[in-house]
Amino acid sequence: MRLETQLAQVGTKKEKKTGAISFPVYFATAYEHIGLGVSTGYDYSRTANPTRDVLEESIARLEGGDAGFACSSGMAAIQTVMGIFSKGDHLIVSLDLYGGTYRLFEEVLSRFGLTFSYVDLRDLDAVEQAVRPHTKAIFIETVTNPLMRVTDLAAICRIAGRHQLLSIVDNTFMTPYHQQPIQLGADIVIHSATKYLGGHNDVLAGLIVTKGEELSERIRFIHNSIGATLGPLDAWLLMRGMKTLALRMEKHQENASQLARFLHEHPGVTEVFYPELDEKSRSILSEQGKGCGGMLSFRVKNKQWIGPFLENLKIITFAESLGGVESLITYPATQTHADIPQDIREKVGVCERLLRFSAGIEHVDDLKQDLANAFAQAERTVNQGGRVR
Repeated sequence: MRLETQLAQVGTKKEKKTGAISFPVYFATAYEHIGLGVSTGYDYSRTANPTRDVLEESIARLEGGDAGFACSSGMAAIQTVMGIFSKGDHLIVSLDLYGGTYRLFEEVLSRFGLTFSYVDLRDLDAVEQAVRPHTKAIFIETVTNPLMRVTDLAAICRIAGRHQLLSIVDNTFMTPYHQQPIQLGADIVIHSATKYLGGHNDVLAGLIVTKGEELSERIRFIHNSIGATLGPLDAWLLMRGMKTLALRMEKHQENASQLARFLHEHPGVTEVFYPELDEKSRSILSEQGKGCGGMLSFRVKNKQWIGPFLENLKIITFAESLGGVESLITYPATQTHADIPQDIREKVGVCERLLRFSAGIEHVDDLKQDLANAFAQAERTVNQGGRVR
């Protein structure tokens, strides 16, 4: 089946007793054993749950992997994967990285003896030079958050293979609809499923997909041992959201493309970050997937505009998440990337003029008008010496 069909069919034909099209939510935490040492295959809900099983099978199939694991959040998924590493292990990580992942790496896992090198993964020579005797993996965000940098996944996975490193890809921004990293050589794929996969800003979830039996069993053991598993109702909500992923991603991308070009021409904007506008990024994405996704970032001309600009948006919501049907705008310096030290944050390009935009599925002309009005009001407020945050 093609991907659109697989998505629409998530959970169907799985409930054989009643034929329910929408797979049921199994709230049970304990299951009766039918004899001494003989169970139905379900013992305790942390280890396995019928609703979660269907979700996990679905994401593994969609990503082309061997096993899927549903976690209580995207960060729980990353923490679960990091459980395969030991004290003294070193990882090479995308330079432009989500602030929550940076916080986990530097403020939590570093205390347990893991070390991280942040490298621009577009520079293949720099990646080679970053490999150390104790390097165990390359952790890749692509497209990156928030500067939309694109990594050549096949090339990075080849480097990982030569050095016997695991390749771990955060595929949150692209989803399996636009990009399937395991097909390009990755070993592990991670999603903050709260975002595009859920798609409606109403479920917190993370997903992991693994390649190979041995790696899958290692993650399965850690997933069960840590216990950061997804509850059955959240698993059901996530499956319901995934059914419309193909339709939503097409509209997110269509709007993002038009908004990127609108912002690129706007006099109040100095720089727009969207892969379609960069020839090399566009070329890489055309080879390793389809499309550029629904996320973009931009720098405003005047830092003082930020406060009044955000306050005067009427349709677009100033909020920290992304990937829902509603358009959201984020100020990384004080929200998603606030835990990264300012000097490091600014060195990688997350400055105080940068805004990140998750294009929703509204009519694009309404979004353009909302942006134009907010820009005009921000400029007017600053020029008149009005309140600036």
